[in-house]
Amino acid sequence: MRSGIHPVLRPVVFRDRAAGFHLLTRSTLDAQRTVEGEDGTTYPVIDVDISSASHPFYTGTSRVMDTAGRVERFERRYGRTGPVRS
Repeated sequence: MRSGIHPVLRPVVFRDRAAGFHLLTRSTLDAQRTVEGEDGTTYPVIDVDISSASHPFYTGTSRVMDTAGRVERFERRYGRTGPVRS
């Protein structure tokens, strides 16, 4: 491997504030903020909006959309255009 062309891989904490979940892993992302880990070491922290702890698919709180009702409401509001689907 050539030296000097690969990004630096460093330990980083990804934090989901909504779920209170954090994950220590390695990443090439650079963060300005830091957090102290359980072992007393200071790590850069990156806040994420959704993680496996808060995503509806993984938590089992997903709901089924009523797409037929949404299509009918759209057609009532704006009218039907184009060929009729069967």
